[in-house]
Amino acid sequence: MHTRKEAAEIFRQLAEGVGRSGQPSFFATLVEQLAHLLAVDHALVAVVTDANIAETLAVWSRGGLQANIAYPLTGTPCETVVGFEPCLYACDVQSRFPEDDLLSELGADSYMGLPLFSPDGSAIGLLAVLSNQPMAFDGLENEILRIAAAQAGAELGRRQAESALRKSEAAAKESERRLNTLLNHLPGMAYRCLNDNDWTMQLVSKGAEALTGYRPDELENSRITSFANLVHKEDQDRLVKAVQSAIHQRRPYRMTFRIRHRDGSERWMWEQGQAIFSDEGDVLCLEGFITDVTDQQEAQRVQQAVVQVASTVTSRVGDDYFQQLISTLTTLLEADAGFIALLDQPVLSQQSEHTHPNSLLPATTGHTVSLVVDGQSRKNHTFLLRDTPVERVVLEQESVVHHGQRFTLPGATLSAQAWIGRRLDNAKGEAIGVMMVFYQAPLTTNAFATSVLQILSTGAAAELERRRDHRHMHQLAYTDSTTGLPNRVQFMEHLLEMGQQAQAQQSPLALLLLDLRRFKEINDLHGHQIGDQLLATVAGRLRHLDLPSVHCARLSGDEFALLFPQIERASLDEVVKQLCALVKRPIRLDHRVFNLDVSIGFARYPSDVPKVSELFNAASIALHHAKKRDTNISPYTQAMRHTLERRQWMTERLHVAILEGRLELYFQPQVDLHTQTLTGAEALCRWHDPEWGWVSPGEFIPLAEERGLIRLLGDWVLKEAARQLSVWQSVGTPLPGRLSINISAQQFADPRLTTHIATLTANVSPSTIALELTESDFMRDPDQAIIITQAMRQAGYALFIDDFGTGYSSLSYLRRFAADALKIDISFVRDMLDNHHDRAIVQTIIAMANTLEMKTLAEGVESAEQAALLAEMGCNQAQGYWFGKPLPADEFARTWLNG
Repeated sequence: MHTRKEAAEIFRQLAEGVGRSGQPSFFATLVEQLAHLLAVDHALVAVVTDANIAETLAVWSRGGLQANIAYPLTGTPCETVVGFEPCLYACDVQSRFPEDDLLSELGADSYMGLPLFSPDGSAIGLLAVLSNQPMAFDGLENEILRIAAAQAGAELGRRQAESALRKSEAAAKESERRLNTLLNHLPGMAYRCLNDNDWTMQLVSKGAEALTGYRPDELENSRITSFANLVHKEDQDRLVKAVQSAIHQRRPYRMTFRIRHRDGSERWMWEQGQAIFSDEGDVLCLEGFITDVTDQQEAQRVQQAVVQVASTVTSRVGDDYFQQLISTLTTLLEADAGFIALLDQPVLSQQSEHTHPNSLLPATTGHTVSLVVDGQSRKNHTFLLRDTPVERVVLEQESVVHHGQRFTLPGATLSAQAWIGRRLDNAKGEAIGVMMVFYQAPLTTNAFATSVLQILSTGAAAELERRRDHRHMHQLAYTDSTTGLPNRVQFMEHLLEMGQQAQAQQSPLALLLLDLRRFKEINDLHGHQIGDQLLATVAGRLRHLDLPSVHCARLSGDEFALLFPQIERASLDEVVKQLCALVKRPIRLDHRVFNLDVSIGFARYPSDVPKVSELFNAASIALHHAKKRDTNISPYTQAMRHTLERRQWMTERLHVAILEGRLELYFQPQVDLHTQTLTGAEALCRWHDPEWGWVSPGEFIPLAEERGLIRLLGDWVLKEAARQLSVWQSVGTPLPGRLSINISAQQFADPRLTTHIATLTANVSPSTIALELTESDFMRDPDQAIIITQAMRQAGYALFIDDFGTGYSSLSYLRRFAADALKIDISFVRDMLDNHHDRAIVQTIIAMANTLEMKTLAEGVESAEQAALLAEMGCNQAQGYWFGKPLPADEFARTWLNG
């Protein structure tokens, strides 16, 4: 026990240490102070990363500061601390955590750890002190550690916040710099404004001054004038209506209007913009671009460029793309001729940029892919590059000759003395072609022309590269590399085309989907190389089917598709049999023989579906059902769709039922087999839908697990069960023993499950609740299961392992689980009177439970003979229809709690 004077001195020293908050040496000073004040051998402060790694911020050991380290938390006492309550291991800590090498290295015998929390309450690290001797802290030491942990958490949170703020500020500055660079190099004025009466400018590019006479800072926030005030009065109403109409229709707006320049002149503007909406659909702001179009002739050309280029790039491919592009280009630039040419081989950009004009290029010839002369398309030609404008363009990247030596275009008689050209580069930066326009008369200006060429050259270069590697690109885009079959993209295009034909001709069209069963097991066991060889072998067999007009493709993974035009149902059935036999033929690879099985689902138009667009979906539904059938083959029926629709509807209705509390708990008694007295009950969820009536738990509970509703449902069950226990206690008829509540696998995956359950059932004692955890759920992550079950036991809950015998738990894990009872699965109890194997399993489970000091509870007892045999075997408790069916709360109370 410390004296008041000693305690005051200790807190003074601690205050001096924590007074260094904000300084780099804070954590080093803190661990040193703790080591001296608490007389411990080691002290450390660590931050915990998302990867469950502890990275120390300061370590005091062996009388001095040590180098910081990083170590995994798994299997250490620190793991029990992070995000939870303080943890003290007063002695023998190494034997408790044999896998923790750090404890052994330090020679620690005792350990005290506290979690560190940031100001927002999130767990971010830990503080630990260790001693080579047993520790016995009194209230003062505990208070010192608590204060130190609070200060360390605050300091760590502050540093993390400062780091995040610095990163955020740096990113914001870089984003702002890029935006300013972009906006302030655009001709015209880019803006962002509010959708108010003044169109209050929030952001304006530097082009505003040339456009309006006002600097950006004079327009922003309407400091000198609002932009709306500059708009000509006769154009204001039309402008407002056009913008608001576009906003209402959620489309961009484009319009021409007049403004009053600062110098008093009137100028025409062309504007394009759009509204930016929030997630709730509200207009946040307007963003767009405004350019001066006072020169009507230039304005018309700019508008034509924007519209025609967009149309060319988005709606054309291949030769038609180039033809439309060069035609658009010559028209926009009022040129007499133009062409796009492809080089016979790529030219490295380094060579083309630095090679002397008189040097020879690796490429010796060019070939026009589109040629326009006097507005007419001409036949393409191959020509030599040497001493041509094309050579100069390749070397210089961009070339403009206003008045030069005349050049006669290949394949034409037109002689040009002025030209503008732009080199076309591929993705590697290599020159692969040129785009040029030619004039018979000298050229007086070129600024607009070179800008347009630069814009168009990007799309032209990309398309030229695509054309150059067309075969390879086609293979990548439309062919499955593993099997050589058409891939999903090509198949869906073919399905659309054949579907349109079938619909127009009113002829049948069948789609068959084929899936290799358990193929993933082969892939996992033998490797992807063997798996790919098997897929290629199956594809080869499908490709050589002796069927006319069949279209086969690999959709994904182990799924194939076959499309049959004009096939009758009887013929399709024969094809299915043929396919099954074909795939099931043994395949020999690397001295192994593989015997594959297959699932097949198919649908036909128009006999199965009224629209061709529904064919793929119908076949997919059929394949889904085929995978669940013993025959592995399933033709599509409307009932299948109805089943899926019911599952979807049920999901939605169940969600609403949970949220609105429309479910109900029933209670089934659990009875002592020897005294025949009530020992508890199991809470079972029931659902009565207003339209469907009673819905089986066997249907809606698996659906809740599949559709992500099981946690929500589990929370409702826990809260409702606790409420009912509280009601029974308040009226003087408490439930004897405990109420068993099932916990799902998804709930059990939560490491904070114990705390969560305690919150939901806060109105009753943990001693009134038993949690049932399925055996297979335990074994998904046995080590975590041990931690969670121990926490549950420490909190006071009883634990039952449900459906025991149906999973795969080992005795080595089972003995480590903190379970109170094993529930013998109904599948063993049902036939144990007639089946000696089931009887032996039941006897083994009971013996195992006795060895592990656990109780046993048999499920599904439906006869006196079963109950008697179980009692004779030593089973402790049972439940089932022989003792009582599940009942609503009030009826259960009248039957079991009032007598």
